[in-house]
Amino acid sequence: MARAFATIAFTPAVRTQQSRMGSAEGYSKFLSDDGGQPDELGPQEVAFIAARDGFYLASVSETGWPYVQYRGGPAGFLKVLSSKTIAYADFRGNRQYISAGNFAGNDRLSIILMDYPNRRRLKIWGRVRQIEGAENPEILDQLHDHAYRAHPERAVLITVEAFDWNCPSRIARRFTLEEADEEIAALRRENEALRAETNALRAAIASGIPPKS
Repeated sequence: MARAFATIAFTPAVRTQQSRMGSAEGYSKFLSDDGGQPDELGPQEVAFIAARDGFYLASVSETGWPYVQYRGGPAGFLKVLSSKTIAYADFRGNRQYISAGNFAGNDRLSIILMDYPNRRRLKIWGRVRQIEGAENPEILDQLHDHAYRAHPERAVLITVEAFDWNCPSRIARRFTLEEADEEIAALRRENEALRAETNALRAAIASGIPPKS
């Protein structure tokens, strides 16, 4: 856990609750000047983000209500531009524009990226800058995978304020069809290898040749 994340997450009300439940002392080290991990995205985070094909995004309305939605696309559509900046092309959807409107009034956001097969989860908190496509088509061209036919309307640039890796203990393993096919193919290869080994042992026993150790 990075100090920046603890500074944002552990508000006075949260610290009061931690004190009441007996966990405040254990978490206090993350609020010290020399506590926690680096605040910038490293190779592990960059590789994790590049492999994801979706994430959960939270914004806050001008009336104070949180809003959570799912953003999906080709793996790697959320791009790491630097150790403190990530971005994605925002495509035309149902045209409610709830997240876009929320960001216009409050630039804070939170993202959760999931790796269900490997039970990993990365949380990111940051601040948003929205760039309409007509204002800067070059940035959209940089973020848009042209094999993906949906039409991008704007670029969403996120300055990373903090991130944290979650404990995997409560993450249920889930698979996409492609991931399930990979798992099944690996099991089939293992089964075929075991079957070949069994057949070879049977043939050796039948011929009276002692099997190799």
